[in-house]
Amino acid sequence: MRLSTLSTKTVKDVSKLDVSRNAQLLTQAGFVDQLMAGVYSYLPLGVKVLSNIENIIRQEMDSLGAQEILMPALQPREIWDQTERWDKIDVLFKLKGSGDRDLALGPTHEEVVTPLMGRFIQSYRDLPKFVYQIQTKFRNEPRAKSGLLRGREFRMKDMYSFNTNQQGLDNFYELAIEAYKNVYRRCGLGDLTLVTYASGGIFSKYSHEFQTITPYGEDVIYRIPGTDIAINKEIIDDKEALAGIIPNYKDGDEKNLEELKAIEVGNIFKLGSRFSDAFNVKFADEDGKQGAVHMGCYGIGPSRIMGTIAEVLSDDKGLVWPDEVAPYHVHLVSLCRDESDISRCDEIYAKLKSMGISVLYDDRQSVQAGAKLGDADLMGMPRRVVVSAKTLAEESVEFKARSDQNAVLTPIETFYAVLTED
Repeated sequence: MRLSTLSTKTVKDVSKLDVSRNAQLLTQAGFVDQLMAGVYSYLPLGVKVLSNIENIIRQEMDSLGAQEILMPALQPREIWDQTERWDKIDVLFKLKGSGDRDLALGPTHEEVVTPLMGRFIQSYRDLPKFVYQIQTKFRNEPRAKSGLLRGREFRMKDMYSFNTNQQGLDNFYELAIEAYKNVYRRCGLGDLTLVTYASGGIFSKYSHEFQTITPYGEDVIYRIPGTDIAINKEIIDDKEALAGIIPNYKDGDEKNLEELKAIEVGNIFKLGSRFSDAFNVKFADEDGKQGAVHMGCYGIGPSRIMGTIAEVLSDDKGLVWPDEVAPYHVHLVSLCRDESDISRCDEIYAKLKSMGISVLYDDRQSVQAGAKLGDADLMGMPRRVVVSAKTLAEESVEFKARSDQNAVLTPIETFYAVLTED
């Protein structure tokens, strides 16, 4: 991609309506644009990042044997009445359709997926089933002031499991935890993300959140020393719960837990038969007896992960994208003015593309060197390559990983080999 043809630009002045770090950086770098609080347009670079995150999630969910579907965002009131949640979910967007029909914009899809999959479940031979979707969700969020972290419109992967018994649900649930860890690792958040015990509500003893440690987080969690396990603040005073989580728990051990701020980047729940009972979804076992379908729900927000990366991995110069998430792997900056040097830089760009390396090529002639280098840091591609008359005279380029302090003058042929090794 030639930067001169990109339909958007970096910006100096951004809206003060949302002062969160991720909103400011992503807007300045030209990845998103705010329409109103909690609602953003994703610009070309932002779409690439979001797509990369969603593809990572797809790969990990597919590895579990889950199959992708896509369900309607517009939902009738009747299915919400059937689970008695129409008046219980305070962030539910409600609207009137033709004929004065009550409708909702889905913040979640248990009410849709349960009867949908129930149409394909008659016998134990039809189970287990695991389905997921990646879709735009809606929440009438009263405090949408955290950029992509607290949106009224946002991207969500929600997966649902259907098993014949509790053991089957438990087994898949543990596999899902490992798949989620893989997602965060591949998105550059693995070392900072903790599996966090939270209240299971009416569904189970515990649910699990995935919390990324950062001083910018809104949640408070307590890490068990020497582990990647934490406890949500909401259950920290529950002695019985602590005894089931902290190894060899003794009264007062909670005082030794490390208090941390964090951003929730995923959550999973064991639903039991709460929703399958509401829609009378059952199966016939080997003896022909009717059994309850045990369900689980597994949520992870691609847009929230994007915002979290911007919050956690950025520095004072701008964004820092991990390899698998970055919109382009190399930011090629031309400081050339002479036609022959520009032609040489074009050749480097063409060579990189022919090698299968994705490149953002800053070929703009009307922009000064300092502004180009500033934009490169702000946009945050994993590698920056600078070509100038001086470097070409030495048959070299200036090469620098985004997280490095200094660039290294590297022979052009060596530079190609370095990228191949990466």
